Amino acid sequence: MSQNTDGDSRVFQALRVLSGVAAHVSSLSLTVYVTYVSQPGATLFSWHPFLMTLAFSFLMTEAILVFSPDSSLLRSFSRRARVQVHWVLQLLCVVCSLLGLGIIYSNKVLQGKPHFSTWHGLLGVLTVFWALLQSLGGVSLLYPKLVQRWKLATRKLYHATAGLIGYLLGCGSLLLGMCSLWFGASVTAVSWYLCVLCPVLTGLVVMNQVSNAYLYRKRSQS
Repeated sequence: MSQNTDGDSRVFQALRVLSGVAAHVSSLSLTVYVTYVSQPGATLFSWHPFLMTLAFSFLMTEAILVFSPDSSLLRSFSRRARVQVHWVLQLLCVVCSLLGLGIIYSNKVLQGKPHFSTWHGLLGVLTVFWALLQSLGGVSLLYPKLVQRWKLATRKLYHATAGLIGYLLGCGSLLLGMCSLWFGASVTAVSWYLCVLCPVLTGLVVMNQVSNAYLYRKRSQS
């Protein structure tokens, strides 16, 4: 019986490792492909899909997975070092997303088009400000004395939960962006389905690994 249990645990661990590798590859592949399709610098608009994909497909994915016990690329590093890397990646994510939001806003002003008139636009602006607030909330984890109303463990739980919600919002924004007229005209056939698969896959992997590595563990300790 114990042998079967050990065998099952090894299988599940191997699956988590493989899923983590798939998430790394998917997030990077989508970012590289969108960069190729959008050709940033060709037009003002071209910077928007590039920056938003870089922010929510690559940077945020890596910022979260850096803490994964199964798929982190920095498992041999100390937790302090991984926290620092997490902050750098998340800061870059917020900067890129704010730039992407500012660019699409300016582009619509120049073209005389209405702002936030689609589900993609509405969810996108919500995602950007959620990421910004989430990062500001993370400051209380770096400097625990700033907020003493809640225990540090409680704040970590809230931060992990809000971060997961923000990541799923980012995945949703990317998926809605793939339903836009521009993306549909630029990416067709099998390539479109492969692009859609990327945020779906990374969203599932991150949701599973964050839950298993943090949320469920915290709940069991309470």
